[in-house]
Amino acid sequence: MRLTVAQALLRFLANQWSERDGVEQRLVAGCLGIFGHGNVAGIGQALAERGAGTSGDLPYYLARNEQAMVHTAVGYARARDRLSTFACTSSIGPGATNMVTGAALATINRIPVLLLPGDVFATRVADPVLQQLEDPRFPDVTVNDALRPVSRFFDRINRPEQLVASLPAAMRVLADPAETGAVTLALPQDVQAEAYDWPEELFARRVWHVARPVPEPAALARAAELARSSRRPLIVAGGGVVYSGAWRELAGFAARHGVPVGETQAGKGALPYDHPCAVGAVGHTGTAAANELARDADLVIGIGTRYTDFTTASRTLFGQAAGGVRFLNVNVAAFDAAKHSGEMLVADARAALEALGPALDGWRADPDWTARAARLTREWQEQVALLTTGDALTQPVVLGMLNEVAHPTDVVVNAAGSMPGDLHKLWRASDPKSYHVEYGYSCMGYEIAGGLGVKLAVPEREVFVLVGDGSYLMMAQEIATAVQEGVKLVVVLVDNRGFASIGGLSEAVGAGRLGTAYRLRGAGGELDGALLPVDLAANAASLGANVLRADGPESLRLALAEARRATGTTVVYVETVPGPGAETTAWWDVPVAEVSRGEETRRARAAYERARRDRRPYL
Repeated sequence: MRLTVAQALLRFLANQWSERDGVEQRLVAGCLGIFGHGNVAGIGQALAERGAGTSGDLPYYLARNEQAMVHTAVGYARARDRLSTFACTSSIGPGATNMVTGAALATINRIPVLLLPGDVFATRVADPVLQQLEDPRFPDVTVNDALRPVSRFFDRINRPEQLVASLPAAMRVLADPAETGAVTLALPQDVQAEAYDWPEELFARRVWHVARPVPEPAALARAAELARSSRRPLIVAGGGVVYSGAWRELAGFAARHGVPVGETQAGKGALPYDHPCAVGAVGHTGTAAANELARDADLVIGIGTRYTDFTTASRTLFGQAAGGVRFLNVNVAAFDAAKHSGEMLVADARAALEALGPALDGWRADPDWTARAARLTREWQEQVALLTTGDALTQPVVLGMLNEVAHPTDVVVNAAGSMPGDLHKLWRASDPKSYHVEYGYSCMGYEIAGGLGVKLAVPEREVFVLVGDGSYLMMAQEIATAVQEGVKLVVVLVDNRGFASIGGLSEAVGAGRLGTAYRLRGAGGELDGALLPVDLAANAASLGANVLRADGPESLRLALAEARRATGTTVVYVETVPGPGAETTAWWDVPVAEVSRGEETRRARAAYERARRDRRPYL
């Protein structure tokens, strides 16, 4: 079958499927792209020839920013439990390097995305081409090599026949939950347009089975023995619980054995907030209830978590009680299961819970431990109610009002700044797919683009995108993509005139909130003048969104309800005021200057020295 490389690539992708538990779906559901001289004559021509309508087998979507389109693919793939994703195509040069941040986000969060950046001429007949990096030491290096360290699979297709071996290898990584992340096929622009006689077998329909690895019997026996020796166990539920669809098994296991369940950012919603064993967020942004239990637990059962520093409070949270703590790690990836010298149970979360439950028949946590967890959680929920209600539009009040207006199956999307911390502690999630906060890379600008991907994946759900003014100014343009595609988003734009989260951190480490407020330069040359005269609501309207402005609690409630009823993308603009927030009950290691002329910095360094004494090696 004689086709160009680009035509063959798209034909192949359209015939790739994933399957888990007997349910099939397209592994690559569509293609997001921005065209330039590195891909317009190759992939662009091939897409045009196939037809790019949304009813086709590989629909095309026009993005506005290359980083943003990778975020959209990530949002889509995460909402589909990593079983389906998008391809992202760019031109060479800045189009390709713009995708590096998105690729890092995907790989860090273990989310599959397929990147197809254009590249220079493989033949080098026209070197140096526009936007080409020339390295006199390594003529084969291009800017696309920047994608190597942030990709789980990388290949440059310098000859058409290389595609035959590379494509199945790339699909295997996309479909493997233990290895997945960004998959990059760099495509020299001359090779994209080159024709080749392809074996027809390459284009046969292929279904990639996504397995549920079961625990190895000896490992299961060791895990059960470890659990039975515990009196004060605590489950830390991570994203693996959600991706494997193990929430029912988790709820049953926790209730049957009386084990409290804390949640990471990716695992929030794995257990409904009102489940008798749910103790809420754990870690630096955790609840007072979960963190008190974490300090006293004698066994931490981590399920589908990679134990980031926010979860472990930079390794100061677990193991504070006499006797220390042990870890039982359930994870599909051995790399994560081995952390903290834990007992490894390498398996799918659902399969592991199904096997571990019967192996622990008759065992329960100490009744006093279970009762203590319930009491602490009740006390915490009383604090949540106080923080999320009031007459002033503080950030917690805004979140509480949105939580009240949103339906249980609606999705809240967020990524960076102070809101992830407040959401982790305060949001009451009832549905395992209703909470979508990107906190592996904590990437400002993910929110609107990621929300677009979520809505494309689950169009039947309402999607609320929470975005601060800092993130909005970095990447708001995908509002125009949502408007163009007729994809409805509700964007709640929270304006506090700067970077509230990093401002607080800056003050805490003695940096004096430098560069964290949006102000003009004052008379003395410092950034301490009048507030910047920027109208973000007007900007959102200029991108095609309907805009509602809220200036008080009742106005906000009405605006959120109206936005939810709307049929098109709507931005609810609200200015927040400083106010009380949820107390931080666990540390986070941000080094403080060891010497300084400033008294505040010296005090911060002394506090830092005291706090890091609690760090545990977990060995």
